Amino acid sequence: MPEASLSRRRLLAGAAALPLFGILTRRASAAEFVYKLATGQDPNHPVNIRAQQAIERIREASGGRLEIRLFPANQLGADTDLLAQVRSGAVEFLNLSSSVLATFLPVASLPNVGFVFKDYDSVWAAMDGPLGTYVRAEIGRTPIITVSKAWDNGFRHVTSSTREIRSYDDIRGFKIRVPQAPMQTSLFRSLDAGATPINFNELYSALQTRVVEGQENPLPILATTRLYEVQKTCSLTGHIWDAYWILGNKRAWARLPEDLRAIVSRELDRSAEDERADIVALNANLRTTLAGKGLRFIDPDRDSFREALARASFYRGWKAKLGDAAWSRLEEFAGQLA
Repeated sequence: MPEASLSRRRLLAGAAALPLFGILTRRASAAEFVYKLATGQDPNHPVNIRAQQAIERIREASGGRLEIRLFPANQLGADTDLLAQVRSGAVEFLNLSSSVLATFLPVASLPNVGFVFKDYDSVWAAMDGPLGTYVRAEIGRTPIITVSKAWDNGFRHVTSSTREIRSYDDIRGFKIRVPQAPMQTSLFRSLDAGATPINFNELYSALQTRVVEGQENPLPILATTRLYEVQKTCSLTGHIWDAYWILGNKRAWARLPEDLRAIVSRELDRSAEDERADIVALNANLRTTLAGKGLRFIDPDRDSFREALARASFYRGWKAKLGDAAWSRLEEFAGQLA
């Protein structure tokens, strides 16, 4: 893969128009509690910018009693390793996508079901309402809990180097790379596409050599990895929306006095709202930027995809996996699916 001239740092920082500052590294010898918050994102991704701001506010509001140290960019391990660490208590807090959390707790994938959210208004009505409350309660049955409202990991879209993907008819037989994730694999196979799991570090070359015709990812990934160089069109399918959860180890959370727990949740909730706005602004900026790089955008017929999934076993299969109670909460916002 050619070296990226448009660096992740410049792209994410510039697009979101956020203040930059270093990750806190000083030793907090005076703090009563010193906890770690691990993330998988670049230090200048909005997740880490806003998390660091929350950390600073928490330290100030707690009078220095609670010091949280931020470890971005998988410094403490890969996502699956970090999930094990927060479950054991080796890491007190972790920012993790719901799609990765679903490898441990399948019901966490409930918001990831294909073509259920049409826009952010529907996302936040569900995630700040009964659907999010249900998922958080199910997470709370495990050794971990959620300590704030959901953050935004964004909508995923389909890109292509060959055909234009405008409807279900266009995606039939389309050779598309998918991650090793059950939701994406089952979704595209149910759409009669040639879903091909390929490691992300092999994706650029696979697109370049036409091993696959396309792929699916949020817009920031297209930009930071220069996939636009080997793709011609981007269909704004928004086929899957993904959340970030700030997870806490239950025992570590319980060790904090009630007033400190209230401060942590309050400030992380505030940063969640800020990060959501950042992602909207970032995506708008990137659409303009990527169009300038030659990537053509398409507004597809999303209903045709959802209708095809309803005819197939996709929704029925996931309803069976996730259970009637979980599914009924999803259909409150998505309408009848299965």
